[in-house]
Amino acid sequence: MRLHTVLFLIITFALIACQSKKTEKVEVKEDWVSLFNGVDLSGWTIKFAGEELNRNFKNTFYVEDSILRISYDNYETFDNKYAHLYYEQPYDYYKLKFDYRFVGEQTKGGASWNVRNSGIMLHSQSAESNDFDQHFPVSIELQLLGGLGEGERTTANVCTPGTAVVMGDTVNYTHCINSSSETYHGDQWVHAEAIVMGGEYMAFLVEGDTVLKFDKPQVGGGFISNANNRDDWADFGVADDKNYWLEKDGEILTSGYIALQAESHPIDFKNIELLNLCGCMDTEAKNYKPYYVKNDLKACEY
Repeated sequence: MRLHTVLFLIITFALIACQSKKTEKVEVKEDWVSLFNGVDLSGWTIKFAGEELNRNFKNTFYVEDSILRISYDNYETFDNKYAHLYYEQPYDYYKLKFDYRFVGEQTKGGASWNVRNSGIMLHSQSAESNDFDQHFPVSIELQLLGGLGEGERTTANVCTPGTAVVMGDTVNYTHCINSSSETYHGDQWVHAEAIVMGGEYMAFLVEGDTVLKFDKPQVGGGFISNANNRDDWADFGVADDKNYWLEKDGEILTSGYIALQAESHPIDFKNIELLNLCGCMDTEAKNYKPYYVKNDLKACEY
């Protein structure tokens, strides 16, 4: 074999090898953090309507077998004891994933629309900033609905207490907007996720499928309805701070707290995990991650 032919083959094989290395997929470890330790409610704050902060009224929230349970076993009647369990730290850009299941029957006194109804509040105000009698925090709700045994009933809808979202190019003041999810009957576990991109957009996923996406979460539109001159704020326990929120009409929500909802039907949660998408984006830093979308230079480690 001639020398130039040998050299040609060597160079060809070298180029193929280099190209293979370039196209080889590099595995990036995602640093998911568990928000629930499976043992107790450490890191979470409780707020019931009409109760002081961190009073766990009738032991509604408790942990059993590594499951965070919302139960009404000790209730005679619901009596509008709406409650939320707030994680201690606010976030802006992140992914959230969790498993949930509805169990048993709704407690007596709960509203008919709260049968197999719960949710996770995103970009929420803090527990401490709620009015004393406030039913729901101003937030964007990833609404969780269970099937009623027959018919269709989507889950991972969006509801908007004191807020609104943009669908297409228009601010949509509809209080609850349905997703395209399937219906999940019975007491089965369902896996759901939220992709939260600050004040840009949110997307909801169920069992791996994107079922809803909307843009520009914002304050406004009345507390539940935009059709009654916003006078419904006091109807849901927001009296002292009503004007505070009205003055923020149209303000984009860019960050906030995550809260689990309790509104009369028992529900279980497990595997509550978060992937923070805000971090050091300097490629020279030891803690750089290619999946970060918001830069936090103060977090950089060298």
